[in-house]
Amino acid sequence: MSESRIHCAALGAKIMSADEAAALIPSGVNVGMSGFTGSGYPKAVPAALARRIEAENARGQRFRIGVWTGASTAPELDGALAKVDGIEMRLPYQSDPVCRERINAGEMEYIDIHLSHVAQFVWFGFLGKLDVAVVEVAGILPDGRLIPSSSVGNNKTWLEQADKVILEVNSWQNPRLEGMHDIYYGTQLPPHRKPIPLVGAADRIGEPYLRCDPSKVIAVVETHSPDRNSAFSPPDENSRRIAGHILEFLQHEVKKSRLPADLLPLQSGVGNIANAVMAGLNEGPFENLTAYTEVLQDGMLEMIKSGKLAHASATAFSLSNEALAELNADLDRYRERIVLRPQEISNHPEVIRRLGVIAMNGLIEADLYGNVNSTHVMGSKIMNGIGGSGDFARNAYLSIFMTPSQAKGGAISCIVPMVSHVDHTEHDVQVLVTEQGLADLRGLSPRQRAKVVIENCAHPDFRPALRDYHARALAHGPGRHTPHLLGEVFDWHLRALRGERM
Repeated sequence: MSESRIHCAALGAKIMSADEAAALIPSGVNVGMSGFTGSGYPKAVPAALARRIEAENARGQRFRIGVWTGASTAPELDGALAKVDGIEMRLPYQSDPVCRERINAGEMEYIDIHLSHVAQFVWFGFLGKLDVAVVEVAGILPDGRLIPSSSVGNNKTWLEQADKVILEVNSWQNPRLEGMHDIYYGTQLPPHRKPIPLVGAADRIGEPYLRCDPSKVIAVVETHSPDRNSAFSPPDENSRRIAGHILEFLQHEVKKSRLPADLLPLQSGVGNIANAVMAGLNEGPFENLTAYTEVLQDGMLEMIKSGKLAHASATAFSLSNEALAELNADLDRYRERIVLRPQEISNHPEVIRRLGVIAMNGLIEADLYGNVNSTHVMGSKIMNGIGGSGDFARNAYLSIFMTPSQAKGGAISCIVPMVSHVDHTEHDVQVLVTEQGLADLRGLSPRQRAKVVIENCAHPDFRPALRDYHARALAHGPGRHTPHLLGEVFDWHLRALRGERM
């Protein structure tokens, strides 16, 4: 363990082990934990709590809690607690395989929420009482203010709303993160709300530290544990082609004077395709770009390094080990170009619309009319959650969704007659992109959209069947505005569930 980063005497007196801190969390409570996409989550207390739950359950004493976070976390938190059946309710987003299995088996309740809604729902009292907050920080100042770590997420709200607070002070987190954060304390409840005074991605409207009433802190745990840093695969051919279509489209929009030469702030979802798009932009003709997004990944960090990206605003990092090493090696320079905010600001609809964000997010399937399913497999099995994609899609200047055209070795088409679950309606989807091409849906009626989606985005192996379905729906459907054959609209999914090719 390195030198203590706890410089507040009152909080230093509350240092204890993770097991002692976990013993202070009773069964049946709601616990708000830090963490967003594998960054800044508590590492020791959740694991200790999982051990305690396992022991209690072995004695026949059922022990479960509600777990609220910023977004996904890591196996040491979600996985550990799910494995011992310790989670009664999970929200707002998860990506853990054990959690997913229990949710889809009906053994764990899960509420999938737009990430911009979480903090305000807690403030409104919509989700019930927040009993305990477990928050990782990079250090504690002498006056009790907290240095945030590699994510902010909902930590501000957890610290303010929870009755009791447990702090994990992680000396693994780079101390030079101090000063990178911008914690805005100006939000209010209706009818007292005022405009968020943020007009540029690089603007700072708050302060670099989190506030916490020291009297609420019941435990401080010192740790030295890394974040979950996920490696990204090199862009495959499909990802490169998707990136190429988007780059060509953006260049076209500039030529048409619908975008400025330096574009508008970029938002990108998490994953290999998103990183491929960033790599394409890094090699493209655009200069002096900015980003207003949730998660800063390898691709954006590389763009900052190259000078293509002047500033980036996010709520968390999601980096590979190689990119993390690059960040730490030159953190003083990156700190001037990156700002980490609470997710209620990074995902705020008012700010997204004001800045004119270009939103680029992934999907599981899209249908002929532009509806998008980004959360469910075959209509009823949750994958991860909607995350912040809805916050951006509904309010972006450009709303782009991207995916390979097929999955499971060609057995499943990602373009279907009707999506089996709707997360983003046709009203919020402007552009669909696959490796096959790009469908610009702006200004098109549903019937016009269907033709463009089939010809530009569907895989050639599935185009004849989609054309046939649409033609028969036009001829025999109960209505001609959004033509469907209700008796067979989900036949594609039913074939897949039988193990057949769609």
